[in-house]
Amino acid sequence: MSQATGPTPTEVMFLADEASRRLGIELVEHGEGTAVLRMTVTPAMVNGHRIAHGGYLFLLADTAFACACNSHGPVTVAAGADIVFVAPAREGDVLEARAEERARYGRSGIYDVSVRRGDEVIAEFRGRSRSVRETTARETPGTTTKESR
Repeated sequence: MSQATGPTPTEVMFLADEASRRLGIELVEHGEGTAVLRMTVTPAMVNGHRIAHGGYLFLLADTAFACACNSHGPVTVAAGADIVFVAPAREGDVLEARAEERARYGRSGIYDVSVRRGDEVIAEFRGRSRSVRETTARETPGTTTKESR
């Protein structure tokens, strides 16, 4: 973050994301339509089979998707997403989620996220985004303010 320009829309959104930050997710890098995040699988994240619960993998990928699609400025939310689990992750694994914009059209977008442990693909995620009309990164979607009416 540059002191002269202030935080980017991605940084503003991520700093307000208590759920992701409390799970230890780190914003490693970001740019227009891209983001890289990192998370270590903790004992609380494993299921009864002693592998990472799919919900945590989805959350990591979804957070990378959110950072990438919010990089352009308007508040953008998920219109839908799906994930394919390729390999199990285990306690102690350091996972990296790399999000890339594939298409942006009107207020919609398509983003792919690869979740990896080193060079090994753990999961592939595709997210579909939708920008919310007349809001900024500091407002909460779904609320009405004088400026967003």
